[in-house]
Amino acid sequence: MPNKILFCATVDYHFKAFHLPIMEWFKQQGWEVHVAAKGELDLPFVDRKFNLSIERSPLRLNNIKAHQELKAIVKQQNYNIIHCHTPMGGVLARLAAASVRKNGTKVIYTAHGFHFCKGASLLNWMLYYPIEKRLSRLTDCLITINDEDYALAVTKKFRAKQIAQVHGVGVNTMQYKPMQKIDKWRLRQELDYRTDDFLLFYAAEFNRNKNHQLLIHALASIKEQVPHARLLLAGTGPLLDACKELAYQLGISSMVHFLGYRSDIDRLLPMCDVAVASSLREGLPVNIMEAMACGLPIVAAANRGHTELVRDGVNGYVVDQNDVAVFAKRLKQLSESIELRQLMGMQSMHIVQKYSLIQVKKELNDIYKPMMGHPQGEMERLHWVVL
Repeated sequence: MPNKILFCATVDYHFKAFHLPIMEWFKQQGWEVHVAAKGELDLPFVDRKFNLSIERSPLRLNNIKAHQELKAIVKQQNYNIIHCHTPMGGVLARLAAASVRKNGTKVIYTAHGFHFCKGASLLNWMLYYPIEKRLSRLTDCLITINDEDYALAVTKKFRAKQIAQVHGVGVNTMQYKPMQKIDKWRLRQELDYRTDDFLLFYAAEFNRNKNHQLLIHALASIKEQVPHARLLLAGTGPLLDACKELAYQLGISSMVHFLGYRSDIDRLLPMCDVAVASSLREGLPVNIMEAMACGLPIVAAANRGHTELVRDGVNGYVVDQNDVAVFAKRLKQLSESIELRQLMGMQSMHIVQKYSLIQVKKELNDIYKPMMGHPQGEMERLHWVVL
């Protein structure tokens, strides 16, 4: 019987976006890889996939059905390791795996940003905090991805057997990297941008949390002083049309470019001058790490994920979530100085190294190997293959 690992999350796209390198590594170790999540994506490196009835909202009755589905899967498959992600994936998988832990199955949960945190609503604390604390008792390793969540799990005495911090899901610095000036100019010409346009980039789903309105209002307030500014917004979502309407009402439709879903972010990012981010809540945002790896300065709204990556005045600026005037001021400041952008961009590349895919794989190596049955002495001979 081969060793088997189950990865569980709310939606299967989560694995396509963040965890394929880890799945490939398990395949290289001779393990059988299973995935349980909602969706019908054909994922590489996966031997078997289960389409769950799971829903994001904890109040949906379908989650009762999803729990029963997971419980049957776990009982039948005899997994060595179960690694769950996302809030509902983490809840249902740990409940479903409670009995098989007695037989040696190891359960890992990665918290990609607790819903209860500094500044979170009382409702979030009342709903998510007691659930996460109670379920920590059913967790062999709780992985946090930012300083605030790690400190919270430790100080609040979460009862996982191990509490670890890993620097996110890892950014591939071989894929996301700066672009030579001549290549940048050629790409801009190809995409109908001028060499002297001031390009701002943000890739995010159009939803309430991503707070695109802050960016649109900030750009509108400097449209006269920085007429060559262009805001490139990649993504789709329920608030897309509302954001288009807002740009129209503020008279900046020609300055805001809605790019839709893009699979070429690694090509677009290094063409730009600044990365912006307006989210109200983040764990440790990949879009910011990718921009940093491309050598861009960042202007971001204050939240725990942004403040961990962006050092105010060093590799960019952190601005209050509701302060349109200061956000606009920082954009104008960066538009006026190529030297400042270059200096901050270099700092971004330096800071992002500890969040690189290589570093994250090393950190996960230390967590996985003891659970895979490898003696400590063998760990040094087993290496990650960097994609």
